[in-house]
Amino acid sequence: MENRFPSSGSINRTRAALAVLPFLALGLADVVLLLAWGVDPLWGFAILPPILFVSVLAWIAFSTGFVGEHRT
Repeated sequence: MENRFPSSGSINRTRAALAVLPFLALGLADVVLLLAWGVDPLWGFAILPPILFVSVLAWIAFSTGFVGEHRT
């Protein structure tokens, strides 16, 4: 039977990781910058869970094709 969707799952996951990686890197750099400035470490770790949560949501959206293959 003919494969109607030639892209495999691993390629989608790789493309999703490459799309989310810059935003995750910016968020982690922000945490490092806060900690380097001498701010209370609690503030640095307080913003870490939202950064990770949004990065995981974006990865799921990109890897499942919700972002790129939306038909109206």
